[in-house]
Amino acid sequence: MAPALELRQVRKVFGTTTAVDDLSLIVPRGALYGVIGPNGAGKTTCIRMIMSLLFPDAGELTVLGRPSALEAKDRIGYLPEERGVYRKMKVLAFLTFMARLKGLTQEEARDRVPALLARVGLPEVERKRCEDLSKGMLQRIQFVAAVIHAPDLLILDEPFSGLDPVSVRVLRDHVLEEHRRGATILLSTHIMAHAEQICQHVVMLHQGRKVLDEPVAGLRRQFDSRTVLFEPMDPDADLTPVSTLPGVVGIEAAEGAYRIALAAGTDPAALIAQVARAVPAARVELARLRLEDIFIGIVTGGQRLGEAARLRATLATEAEGAPA
Repeated sequence: MAPALELRQVRKVFGTTTAVDDLSLIVPRGALYGVIGPNGAGKTTCIRMIMSLLFPDAGELTVLGRPSALEAKDRIGYLPEERGVYRKMKVLAFLTFMARLKGLTQEEARDRVPALLARVGLPEVERKRCEDLSKGMLQRIQFVAAVIHAPDLLILDEPFSGLDPVSVRVLRDHVLEEHRRGATILLSTHIMAHAEQICQHVVMLHQGRKVLDEPVAGLRRQFDSRTVLFEPMDPDADLTPVSTLPGVVGIEAAEGAYRIALAAGTDPAALIAQVARAVPAARVELARLRLEDIFIGIVTGGQRLGEAARLRATLATEAEGAPA
């Protein structure tokens, strides 16, 4: 059976900017893939080419075995980055209309809408106008519109953008439910923690190029954490005794504590004991390896500490700046 998605050396250029550069990717049927990277990495351009909203300048792609998403549109569910509903329409009418566009009959659509609305926690909004709903509620409505026809392939571009934590959890649960149903899912996000919680496999993009294409389960075995998380008893403590310990190559503030980067070959357990002796500690432990750490390590080669700090700050700013 052909894969759900296959891209072969795809390239897209806008003027002097190469948005996607020589991208090859295979997404098997039934997989749950995350496309991650900071804003401007090329994620949305990649998805728009898959959806035939843009066309590559070079390379080839297939979608559900077809040369274009347009030839398989009734088997695809798509939640674009730019949200949009017909705001004056009532929810039932809007969802029925979207279902008819995907090939369902009027009766099939009206049978499915109540159950799907109940599933996303909105059982009593059928008669409300879309413009009367909150942003989080509208996001759930648009998710229902994307899955109402039980698509074989579900493509979600920044699906959690603008949502409060409760809405993020609700939508995340339903993404996983669609995957259990058998849908192939491609999800893009610049908030790497979301991909870490959901995806089986991640593809990292940086400046339009693929820098990682690996199953999540194997990443922590492949990328050994070289970071210790340290929280001193005294928030104003002098960290000079820590920074001068053998094997310490950098310290940066992070989440109310400090991240201590270790040189290759340093024994983390021995270093943790030395840190605790050097400065009284409320907490000192080996940091859990995150996708963000892997991305920064790949992009900087694990060498340029200033560049790593800059990238980490950029990713944090993007995560904080996402509307909620």
